[in-house]
Amino acid sequence: MKKRILDRYEHTVSGSVIIDVAAQRVEDLYENFDKTAPYHKKDLDEDLVYYLTECVTEIGRADFVIRFMFECFPSEEFMLRVRTSVHKYFMYLRELEFAAMKKMLKTSVIILIFGIVLLGLSLWVNNLFAFENATSFLNRVLAEGLTIVAWVSVWEALATLLVNWPPHLSQIKLFMKIAEAPVQFQKPSDSLSSGTVGPAEHQI
Repeated sequence: MKKRILDRYEHTVSGSVIIDVAAQRVEDLYENFDKTAPYHKKDLDEDLVYYLTECVTEIGRADFVIRFMFECFPSEEFMLRVRTSVHKYFMYLRELEFAAMKKMLKTSVIILIFGIVLLGLSLWVNNLFAFENATSFLNRVLAEGLTIVAWVSVWEALATLLVNWPPHLSQIKLFMKIAEAPVQFQKPSDSLSSGTVGPAEHQI
């Protein structure tokens, strides 16, 4: 199955997977709402970001390069702009994931501490009522309620870490891979003459 997926992509001479992106102009790679922002601070087009992340997820651990093709071959300045934009934007997404992880960790720690405090309180209440000859119904409800809430809080904190931590780590690794990926450029004439336009090409 993995070989069939990789066969959908063109490969470089060294065997790296080529993720093709075609656009009319360099400006088409960016969102329209921040036209006045400098290019190293612009957001990349949402469809482009989705396409790149999906492709890199699909090919797994295979080495890859990102290859752009424009109607007019860009100057060195524009090529540098595209490389910088891809690197900086995916590093920015990586930092957002780190921030989300920190927020999640902080919340989980607070819930965990709260649960441990409640658990200690429930043990103290249960021991206190154990010395009484006749424990009332309300006392039993209070003791059991504290115990249940304490364990729910502890479990919630641990479950949040166990369930949500791996996806954040996966996204961070994914964004880092794309940010550090080699970026190449191809002349339209080369594509037409060699027939390199394949199913893995994205048109903007």
